[in-house]
Order: sequence, then C-alpha cells, then structure tokens
Amino acid sequence: MSLIITDECINCDVCEPECPNDAISMGPDIYVIDPNKCTECVGHFDEPQCQQVCPVECIPRDPQHAETPEQLMVKYRALQAAKGA
Repeated sequence: MSLIITDECINCDVCEPECPNDAISMGPDIYVIDPNKCTECVGHFDEPQCQQVCPVECIPRDPQHAETPEQLMVKYRALQAAKGA
C-alpha cells in the first residue's frame, strides 16, 4: 500500500524532505502523497520515513492503494530505472 496524509496534518514540513521517492508534496491545504511514487520506503529503508518523523501520526496506509511488499519493490525498481534514464 502506499501511504496517505490525513486532514490531521499540521503542515509542519518534516515529512516532505524525508521521502526518498519525492512522493510527498504540498497539496491545496495539506501535504499529499503521490501513490504512484510511494513505496513505503521499500528499497530504501526498513520503515516509512515520513511516518517516523510525523509529530501528529497522520500518515496511515492508504486502503485505496493496496500493494504487497513485492509490488512495492517492483515499483521501487521502476522508479529507480526512471531516475537513471
């Protein structure tokens, strides 16, 4: 699954720079996560870095984007290949 930022977000700006896939950006009101780029840090870290730094714990898994660890690894590899292109 990719992650999602809920409306409890306080726009503290700590999650965005932690994302190794550049999946987090400022939305109209709060930060948002691009599910096409979010790998829950699979391939980079053992745990999602944005969840680790979020002071209000507003970054759960997104039930709309269910993915297995294997699928997340495939996405990670595709993202890395695109960066190298």
